[in-house]
Amino acid sequence: MILLLSDDLIDASKVLASARAEGEQAVQIKSLDRLAIALAGDPPTKVIVDLHFPGLDLDRLVAAIASLPDKPRLVGYGSHVDAERLRAARRAGFDEVLPRSEFFST
Repeated sequence: MILLLSDDLIDASKVLASARAEGEQAVQIKSLDRLAIALAGDPPTKVIVDLHFPGLDLDRLVAAIASLPDKPRLVGYGSHVDAERLRAARRAGFDEVLPRSEFFST
């Protein structure tokens, strides 16, 4: 199971279609409250995060993910012009951080 934290419908459609093509199940999460609920259930294998999600606290998110028994891979993507946000996600402990263009080209 892949969880996608994003309120962008275009991004979500691309991620969900890619997951389906690889035989994975993916769910779009549109609020931080819903993400907390989803993480309390069956642990996902991967959490993908739009780094420009409103109200996102990178350190708090990484701590929540790290506390899971089977820690999922944490992947973030964001605008290449917001290099500081990409660096902040790396410093916070994301497993992988990519510019949006690179994330969607893979």
